[in-house]
Amino acid sequence: MKREVPGSCPICGGEITVTEIKCKKCKSVVQGEFDLCKFCRLNDKQKYFVEVFIKNRGNIKEIEKELGISYPTVRNKLDEVISVLGHKVEKPAINKKSILEKLQNGEISKDEALKLLSGKL
Repeated sequence: MKREVPGSCPICGGEITVTEIKCKKCKSVVQGEFDLCKFCRLNDKQKYFVEVFIKNRGNIKEIEKELGISYPTVRNKLDEVISVLGHKVEKPAINKKSILEKLQNGEISKDEALKLLSGKL
């Protein structure tokens, strides 16, 4: 069974520090305080989303199809990952023309378009 270093403390949710690294080949051990990489901080669902995102080369339509989720949900998941990686997520200004084009092309539903236009997503 593959075990990964958790991205946060399973008890309190605090930041994790790795204190020992061991080589599988030569058995050398290095001790100290090592921070996790940014991507290690992602939870399993976020890692899966990133994998699907990369596999589909960021094509939102394909990501929607594979995950069975809507355009706004894909955007929300992407914003969540961006935030966990330590970057500021700025909500773009509402582009009514773009939203209406997505609705016309069948990329989003009427309900999703209404939520986007009202700024609730």
